[in-house]
Amino acid sequence: MMGQTIVLKNGRKMGHGTVAKEQALPNSIFKTTDLHVWYGESHALKGISLDIKKREVTAIIGPSGCGKSTFIKTLNRMIDLSDNVKVKGSVYFKGKNIFEPAIQVEQLRTEVGMVFQKANPFPKSIYDNVAYGPRIHGIRNKLLLDEIVEMSLKKAYIWDEVKDRLHENAYRLSGGQQQRLCIARCLAIEPEVILMDEPTSALDPQSTLKIEQLIHTLKEHYAIVIVTHNMQQAERISDKTAFFLNGELIEYNKTKQIFHHPIERRTAAYIHGQFG
Repeated sequence: MMGQTIVLKNGRKMGHGTVAKEQALPNSIFKTTDLHVWYGESHALKGISLDIKKREVTAIIGPSGCGKSTFIKTLNRMIDLSDNVKVKGSVYFKGKNIFEPAIQVEQLRTEVGMVFQKANPFPKSIYDNVAYGPRIHGIRNKLLLDEIVEMSLKKAYIWDEVKDRLHENAYRLSGGQQQRLCIARCLAIEPEVILMDEPTSALDPQSTLKIEQLIHTLKEHYAIVIVTHNMQQAERISDKTAFFLNGELIEYNKTKQIFHHPIERRTAAYIHGQFG
């Protein structure tokens, strides 16, 4: 199967090669095939091939600088926003290569939402944060927006804490509440996949527990890919774990296998804290 090479600068395609045809993906929502990413001369990802399943949590682990964040930013083409980036290989979402010219990036990012390491609510009310996405997509009916806001906040396990404060500025929420608000904002546009880049690294243990409980519930309806440095967290919440090292995928398997019976000695060394 032929892949493709695309050079990206400030979100614009500078050229492309042969585009892979649509590929059937039973039980998978994402499939990467020989994925390489360069930032200038720096080879950030080296031949990553893996499947991400529906209704599962996939943890991406590995030391700093190993390509974890680059990988998930490639899945919804946030990588486009970086300067001097080159992508080679294929990323299939629901059977279609996301780098095909016909793919609408805005629609892709609607279906593949993202939650960042640091909570980033808009400087607006709690209500307007959640209603922002639906409004961008043309929903103006107040009753419908009210319903979307309420349901999204309930799904994010924060409704009871904010239902009487919907018109307060989101910045008045605690860090953990802000992160759950950002998850609610993501859910409001009805994605199929949620990407999370270290979503609890800045949170206290209680807030971290709430986010982990939320992830466990959300996987009943969404595919979730989470980057984490926390080995205990990866083991607690994920179904599959991928271990990255120096831009390479070293091992990818069921989480119990990775943590208790890894095949690769480098995986075992990292899991047991010998480096990283």
